[in-house]
Amino acid sequence: MSIPVTIEPPARTKAHATFIVNGERLEVAFAPQKTLLEVIREDLALTGTKHGCELGECGMCTVLVDGEPVLSCLALGLAYTDRAITTVEGLAHGPELDSLQRAFAELGAAQCGYCTPAMLLTARALLEKNPHPTRDAIREALSGTLCRCTGYLKIFEAVERAAEVGSGNPEGGEHGHE
Repeated sequence: MSIPVTIEPPARTKAHATFIVNGERLEVAFAPQKTLLEVIREDLALTGTKHGCELGECGMCTVLVDGEPVLSCLALGLAYTDRAITTVEGLAHGPELDSLQRAFAELGAAQCGYCTPAMLLTARALLEKNPHPTRDAIREALSGTLCRCTGYLKIFEAVERAAEVGSGNPEGGEHGHE
């Protein structure tokens, strides 16, 4: 005869941290073992950042941290406090879409849309460093984000069109993206 044993789960502690997401300073309480992806989606309710392989191989979870693409599924949330994080929700300039968002829509570069947030953010980082990239530079920059719906051609063309328009200013021309 077995004796029933009650096992109490360990007390869950919460980490309290400040994140700077899409230009807004946010206080968040979350389980300290959460990835940046989980904090963004679950605790900040910004669901544009997608779960993919969760192994860092597909790129679906890409966000920008201090302007650089980061695979948020591999990043511990606590390591990114007080850093400038940009998600796809932060690309638009008020009611005006970013030049990349407009180009993706106009050229049909977004098919199912699952990879689109990561493609947009990675392309934005590229255009901030290199406002007039070659097709090869675009291909290289986006090579870490897998798309199963397109042949990438429309995506490359959309990035080229956005480069022609400028760095996100709805009127065209250059301006720093923050």
